[in-house]
Amino acid sequence: MTAILVYSEQLDTALELLGAAQTLAPQLDLTVSAAGLGAEAAPQAAALAARGAAPVYLCTEPALEGLDTGVAAQALAHIAEQAGARLVLLGSTRRGRALAGRLAQRLGAGCVTDASSLAVEDGLLVAGRYNLGGATVQREALTSAVQVVAVMPKVFAADEAGGVGTVVAGADAIVDVSPGLAAPAVRVVDRQPREGETVDLAAAARIVGVGRGLAKRDDVTLGEGLAAALGAELACTKSLADFGWMSDDRIVGLSGAKTSPEVYLAVGISGQVQHTVGMAQARVVAVVNQDKDAPIFALADYGVIGDLYQIVPALIERLKTL
Repeated sequence: MTAILVYSEQLDTALELLGAAQTLAPQLDLTVSAAGLGAEAAPQAAALAARGAAPVYLCTEPALEGLDTGVAAQALAHIAEQAGARLVLLGSTRRGRALAGRLAQRLGAGCVTDASSLAVEDGLLVAGRYNLGGATVQREALTSAVQVVAVMPKVFAADEAGGVGTVVAGADAIVDVSPGLAAPAVRVVDRQPREGETVDLAAAARIVGVGRGLAKRDDVTLGEGLAAALGAELACTKSLADFGWMSDDRIVGLSGAKTSPEVYLAVGISGQVQHTVGMAQARVVAVVNQDKDAPIFALADYGVIGDLYQIVPALIERLKTL
């Protein structure tokens, strides 16, 4: 077993994992390879190869249509064995978490999901993950011969890939594999577009987050106006989605998106850890809150203590003049 194998169905997440693998590989004395699955995975495989993964195993068998996790686990188990993978890094997306357990079972591997950090200590891979609702970080050392770790998106930067000591590979680094996959247990008979809005907060450069400081549902328009003036996406704490004021796609935190924007402007958010784990990696954090003791101020680069109903309209007007 000589390799770290990287896989995610999302290219951005796969590149983040590749950066992590290239950092860990010299410490574990391993090489770095990657996998692409599905009929449309060839461009992703090429991108991973171009960023230093070698080889990249590409499986396009028809059984992978829809990327059923059971079939994907079959394919990845075959690839992991062919690659001699000691460590498999997956994205801890909804699909990735399910895939991690299935793959670990097939490989007889130790498994950690929702990892928020990775480090090598005394020759062992140590994964950090949030525990007790995000109030603490639990550290787990993996001692099994083969290990599967699902890492939360945005833990590592995608531009870490291709760093010092990596070799930029070309198309000849892509290896086609055909393990003869069994048909999926679930057959897709129809697809319907999801109703309502969708937003990718993880990719947003600027975010305005609103919380329970808003007194009523109609006041969400204040956040919308501020986000429009700032050229930002609007996000919320879980409580506002629970109230039905905003969609689940807008949640930032343990139950939603993990973000790392250039700017995160928190309005009326107290700063409970269930929310802050999703925005603590922002480059600049600004806060508007009338409670000077609100925990969110501990993360703030800039803070305004005051009534959001006075401050936000004034801020919108000022932004419009810039």
